[in-house]
Amino acid sequence: MKTTELLNFVKAGSLDARLAEIYGKEATEAQRERYAEAIAEFSTIYGERECELFSVPGRSEISGNHTDHNFGKVLAGSINLDIIAVASKTDDGLIRIKSKGFPEDCVDITTYTEPNESDYFKSGALIAGMSRAFADLGLKTGGYVAYTTSNVFKGSGLSSSAAFEVMIGNILNYLYNEGRVDNVEIAKMAQFAENKFFGKPCGLMDQVACAVGGFVAIDFEKAGSPVIEKIAFDLSAEGYSLCIVNTGGNHADLNEDYASVPAEMKSVAKYFGKSVLRELDADTVLASARELREAVGDRAVLRAIHFFNENERVDVQKKALLAGDIDTFFEYVLRSGRSSYMYLQNVFTTKNVREQGLSLALAITDNIMSGKKGAFRVHGGGFAGTIQAFVPNDSVAEYKQAIDSAFGNGACYVLKIRSLGASKV
Repeated sequence: MKTTELLNFVKAGSLDARLAEIYGKEATEAQRERYAEAIAEFSTIYGERECELFSVPGRSEISGNHTDHNFGKVLAGSINLDIIAVASKTDDGLIRIKSKGFPEDCVDITTYTEPNESDYFKSGALIAGMSRAFADLGLKTGGYVAYTTSNVFKGSGLSSSAAFEVMIGNILNYLYNEGRVDNVEIAKMAQFAENKFFGKPCGLMDQVACAVGGFVAIDFEKAGSPVIEKIAFDLSAEGYSLCIVNTGGNHADLNEDYASVPAEMKSVAKYFGKSVLRELDADTVLASARELREAVGDRAVLRAIHFFNENERVDVQKKALLAGDIDTFFEYVLRSGRSSYMYLQNVFTTKNVREQGLSLALAITDNIMSGKKGAFRVHGGGFAGTIQAFVPNDSVAEYKQAIDSAFGNGACYVLKIRSLGASKV
């Protein structure tokens, strides 16, 4: 449809059934207004054009805390916050993307085909990288204009950057390849773009979770060829919401803390002549605990123990979800959280022990959840940022009030697991 026709179509409620499918009936009106606003903004910037609507969700790490970088196992889920796009095909070889609140990116994909260090950490590099990834696989690529808006807030730990990367490929998939490209392949292309063109050596968990949708288990044992399994489980139908708590912690000067986790795990592997912990087992490491303490330090050994046990927890949680056994799933979420606190030690930074927002959020959650069925743990990289909690729906209001009272209004995001991954709306 052309812009004006599509805008009238959405305003009239003709897209409501699809919006309800994606976001739930209770969110349909708000999403109708959101999409209408996006179409109107697109029209203001790019004029009257044939256009399409797209959506890519953010993601939450469910379990497998700090395991992917040592080729471990991860359980993640897409969420009902997303980036949406209005896009239209062009024939000028340019990809132009105007994201709400940011300057327009304009990339000539006919000339920007190789990584450029001067463009590291710039969004235009991601656009060039995704186009190159499509071309490398013999897929069609080409120009388009797009307006995007996202409620996957930056700094929330919900992978706003991965959602953006996947969106670039999602649009190329439908505008130029009739939607034939598998979403897992798009996730791999997004990782390529981030690693090679953006200059960030990320794993693949974020991109897969955003692209595939629902709960997803990922085994990274084979480098470059992860085993990905989508798990059909409806958390909402079980009566629970996924709450993400943004503690507002200061991320400045934490790069060393984040880098220390994979580095220390790999130092244990290196002691045995291996590159990553996945090439070892817990018994081998524990049998050499005395020697390792002196060679790499106690914390590195503790983090290795976390890695091995966390992989086992992911397997148990995956089986529990497949069997509909939410009690076991919650038990192992709690075990994962305790392990992150005690062994992985990524709940606060030792550089500033006065600031322990994650610890406080976990303590408040523990108090409120006492006697209730549910679970909670640190979320994502840790040290500052967010925790997650699976809260009974009838306790969400109480939980949100307590969290917002401690960390400010809006600190608690009440989410659902979204079954639909990257898609054309």
